[in-house]
Amino acid sequence: MTEQVLTAEASETVKTIPTTYRTVEKTVLVSEASSKIIQVPAIFKTVSEKVLVKPAHIIWKKGTGPIQRIDSATGEIMCLVEVPAEYKTVSKSVLATPATTKTVEIPAQYKTASVQEVVKPASELRTAIPAKYDTLTKTNQVTAATFTWHEIHNKKHPTSSRTGQKVCLTKTPATFKTVTRQVVKTPATTREVTIPAQFKTIKVRKLASPATEKRIAIPATYKTVTHQELVIDGFMQWRSILCETNMTQGRISKIQSALKAKGFNPGRIDGVIGAETIAAVNAFQSANKLPVDKYLNVETVKALGVSVK
Repeated sequence: MTEQVLTAEASETVKTIPTTYRTVEKTVLVSEASSKIIQVPAIFKTVSEKVLVKPAHIIWKKGTGPIQRIDSATGEIMCLVEVPAEYKTVSKSVLATPATTKTVEIPAQYKTASVQEVVKPASELRTAIPAKYDTLTKTNQVTAATFTWHEIHNKKHPTSSRTGQKVCLTKTPATFKTVTRQVVKTPATTREVTIPAQFKTIKVRKLASPATEKRIAIPATYKTVTHQELVIDGFMQWRSILCETNMTQGRISKIQSALKAKGFNPGRIDGVIGAETIAAVNAFQSANKLPVDKYLNVETVKALGVSVK
């Protein structure tokens, strides 16, 4: 008869299906949206204006007439004349538009980079391998041989069972055939291997501090302009002075001596009114708050303690 003998055990094959990738373009943020403050400078305009240097006033000026004399002490014709105001044009910068700031929005910046994207992850395909068998022909014992033991003289048994031979029990060894078969030592498996991610360095800008504004005060610039202000209007004043009759050499000498005695040096005491004598007289007048002029007025002579007669 025939019998199937296992020559290869049933198993399975494992086929690894690699990961499927596709290259895609992705937009990467390089610089965040931000804002910056732009300084808008101040706008100035030049304006000219007149500054009063000397106000309008009136003065007495010598006039002309039939009785005019060369000597300016007496007998002159004086006219009241108006002197117009004097102005000076000064240019200055005037603030038309103050300095300000303007906020400008800076849009975010992006960069396109190529990256690989997993379309289908890696997997395994298992295929079953059926067991293999081999057909062998072998003899199987159907009925075991039997023997009947009886006495030779026992007539109860048929003669057919009599052989007249001695029977010995002999051992017949079994017959074997070597069949080579494959045995699964280690079943097929899969091992998962981690593939590290790949990175690309892209420099990006991140907002650390938002834009601000700093205001710095610019002080005003001034220019000194000198001008005259009218304190007292000019006027004419009548004063009594020494005339030629009482302006003798002896009286002049007394005036010089009096000036010297009071600490005002008139120069030589010679009875002549010179430049040094007039200078001493004017110094005495200023020190004693008397009218100061180029004449020997009666008030000054009296203050010096000299008789005018």
